[in-house]
Amino acid sequence: MLQEILNDVGIAVFAASGALLGVRKDFDLWGILTVGALTGVGGGILRDVLLGITPPTSVQHWLPITITLAASLIVFTFHPTFAQLRRSVLILDAVGMGLFATSGAGIAIDHDTSAFAASIVGLLTAVGGGILRDVLANEIPLLLQPADLYAVPALLGATIVGICGTYTTVPVWFWLIIGTVVATALRLVSLVFGWRLPTAPPGRRGHHARA
Repeated sequence: MLQEILNDVGIAVFAASGALLGVRKDFDLWGILTVGALTGVGGGILRDVLLGITPPTSVQHWLPITITLAASLIVFTFHPTFAQLRRSVLILDAVGMGLFATSGAGIAIDHDTSAFAASIVGLLTAVGGGILRDVLANEIPLLLQPADLYAVPALLGATIVGICGTYTTVPVWFWLIIGTVVATALRLVSLVFGWRLPTAPPGRRGHHARA
């Protein structure tokens, strides 16, 4: 039950981040709804394909798409209340990433995957919708931007659920909460303090590469 709730909240939050990006890019209503919907369910569809769930839950049932459309409409209507659209996108994306990373890993465990597979499925669930959103909006995916951590927090949250949910007797719901908090917090802290992974030395990347 908890991972279903986390999954639905993650869908709503990711859809809102997609819709906000659509607003920032001056999309019309259809474009905003489209990018919001695809952002909200993209990671879940990838997860279900990897786990052999056919048709994917987001296609089989009406609730996921309805959640994305409702969240996108709310953003479309009330976006002027967001003082900083880009900051709002980043915050919502961090929350959605944490929720999807852990719920994806939890659903993988329910389908009898190994702890390693659950961690990878959680990671891909977390980043799938965001990559689709950024590609549709002609943005460099946050996953690939060197300015801050993205995949690492998602993988950490998913791994907490994958390993601890498989090899401990503590209920999985506890690790879902811990993993979500850790992944989201690490992502937000990395944004505040500018934490990042090292990049290749300038001499190896060419003269005009980004430092």
